[in-house]
Amino acid sequence: MTRLVLTFPDFDPVAINLFGLKIHWYAIMYLLAFALAYFLMIRRLRHEPFRSITRPEPWTKTDVEDILLGAILGVLIGGRLGYCLFYQPAHYLTNPLDILKVWDGGMSFHGGAIGVALGLAWYAWKKKRPFLQVADFLVPAAPIGLAAGRFGNFINGELWGREAPAGLPWAMIFPTGGDVPRHPSQLYQMLLEGSCCSSCSGSTPASRGSEARWRARSSSGTASSGSSPSSGASPTPTSGCSASGSAWVSGSRSP
Repeated sequence: MTRLVLTFPDFDPVAINLFGLKIHWYAIMYLLAFALAYFLMIRRLRHEPFRSITRPEPWTKTDVEDILLGAILGVLIGGRLGYCLFYQPAHYLTNPLDILKVWDGGMSFHGGAIGVALGLAWYAWKKKRPFLQVADFLVPAAPIGLAAGRFGNFINGELWGREAPAGLPWAMIFPTGGDVPRHPSQLYQMLLEGSCCSSCSGSTPASRGSEARWRARSSSGTASSGSSPSSGASPTPTSGCSASGSAWVSGSRSP
């Protein structure tokens, strides 16, 4: 019995070629991720608790730009160094200048995550804001970036999944995966890490309760213990968001 499978689309990983300057789809996915993150964080300023925070200073568009700058540098530098050190340390320690050859590809999610955390820490230190408050502001925008990155992996035909069971209608044969039909795991991750996490982050009762506490503390300027955000005592949760991703896009405000 013939097994029906999909064939990987013949994508050209190079989206634009201008006089020998090649711009890959994967790079465009990065730019799209940064643009969407900026849009979502600007919308975030309209929602509680960030629109009510006044200490050590109100949240503004400048904060969004500074956080995004730190995140971009963290993703690019951390992602590249992470790939070089985690996956091919012997080669890059022997040929350190090859680290700069980003056009040859090679980015690590783990290194990028570490880089973003360091970028947020830099911003929090610079602005004297609690680190978890800063992280809570950015984290809900991250899944959209992950979705864009995984779609870039799919276009490149990389990070395919394990062999698919017989009869799976969306099993796919990838150019670098041999003749074995495989799970298109990049698309799974795009949906689960991206769309699903974005819509779910911050919609839990815990984060909604945290929002109420943030609003109360922001209006009074002090916590019950007498500490304020500027004192270094962080009132922020690690929930990831105080309003659901759908509210961001629609522009509706939290009650």
